[in-house]
Amino acid sequence: MGSSSRRRARDWVCEMQHVILGAGPAGVIAAETIRKHAPADRIVLVGDEPEAPYSRMAIPYLLIGHIGEEGTHLRHGAGHFEALRIERRQGRAKGIDSGRKQVHLDDGSSLAYDRLLIATGSSSVRPPIAGMDLPNVHSCWTLADARAIAQRAAKGKRVLQMGAGFIGCIIMEALAARGVELTVVEMGDRMVPRMMGPTAGGMIKEWCEAKGVRVFTGARVEAIEAAGDAMKVKLAGGPTLDADLVISATGVKPNIGFLKDSPIKCLVGVLTDEHLQTSVEHVYAAGDCAEAFDIVSGKTIVSAIQPNAADQARVAALNMVGRRAVLKGVTQINVLDTLGLISTSFGHWQGVPGGEQVELTDRAAGRHLSLQFKDDVLVGCNSIGWTEHVGVMRGLVEGQVKLGEWKQRLQRDPTLLMEAYLASAQGQGARALVAPK
Repeated sequence: MGSSSRRRARDWVCEMQHVILGAGPAGVIAAETIRKHAPADRIVLVGDEPEAPYSRMAIPYLLIGHIGEEGTHLRHGAGHFEALRIERRQGRAKGIDSGRKQVHLDDGSSLAYDRLLIATGSSSVRPPIAGMDLPNVHSCWTLADARAIAQRAAKGKRVLQMGAGFIGCIIMEALAARGVELTVVEMGDRMVPRMMGPTAGGMIKEWCEAKGVRVFTGARVEAIEAAGDAMKVKLAGGPTLDADLVISATGVKPNIGFLKDSPIKCLVGVLTDEHLQTSVEHVYAAGDCAEAFDIVSGKTIVSAIQPNAADQARVAALNMVGRRAVLKGVTQINVLDTLGLISTSFGHWQGVPGGEQVELTDRAAGRHLSLQFKDDVLVGCNSIGWTEHVGVMRGLVEGQVKLGEWKQRLQRDPTLLMEAYLASAQGQGARALVAPK
């Protein structure tokens, strides 16, 4: 084969078409990674909003006023995507024909692909409550939501928020900073019930109430009714509350409905292997819609946090361009600032069958520490106020460090986390992921 023929063959192999569904952090990072390693390939980034790609996690800072809308954008340079020859297209996927390698969009058009990345993220859950369609009832998930909330959530306005989970507490922080009269209604028996145990969740509630937030736990909204320019919010078996604005923060779910008629296997999210490939060859998934292996639990999980989205996007993108890469595992971490109270959750914070635990609580000082063990490994923990140990806790849990005699020492005094890390993780060269701070 002559040099020109070899060049044509090489060009034919390299010039593939990559379609990325989702223009959030996972989609953007994947597109940039593909471009870095495959300069000749075509990349189409499909987003379903008319906005520049942005981070949802920046929306609370927008509501507080710390940033403008441009501050939510994932990339700030003018012409960033054009310079990288990343084609942006607005649309929403309605289905995938994996046999023909085509994505069908809601405008009736289709996109052919050689490699496909599903990075469609998640959407806010809409609870089945009468009155959810009223004009002053909103989620807080998109820039459009944020604009609507900012118009109504003025100082002194009565705002009722449904949900006090991780995302709900972040939204609550932004609303409190705007000076509204805030009420929070949480169905669970405590605040942040999927992140914190009973003691920690109760301490967060006490803290919020001391800061002037009215909190109902073990309660749910039964109906919302218009009352002039305001609303009446009826709690099941409880009082009826007045509100000028209602915000729904009752959770999110992966955007995978468009895959229901495809052979791509989904559980909670799109099931992936260690290369982030789905059950269908040449189709990958990353971010909040992807279900990947968790090294701590030994199961596949959806862990919808931005560091996971970034790691998954890079691994998927490398495999899409033929560079073999493996995801070491997802991270189960949550660090939350609730009106100035720092809480953390790592791994199996609720414990495991047959495991052991130890707790230390000082309510007066606003400090709580709960450690969960399986054999001599720290498999999870909760903390409030122990900010100096965040890196150590993560390192011990994710590194699956064998503690040996240090397990008994921690059971006697849970505050010895740094000493346990230094003696166990570094001493045995364990795979601790975060250096102690």
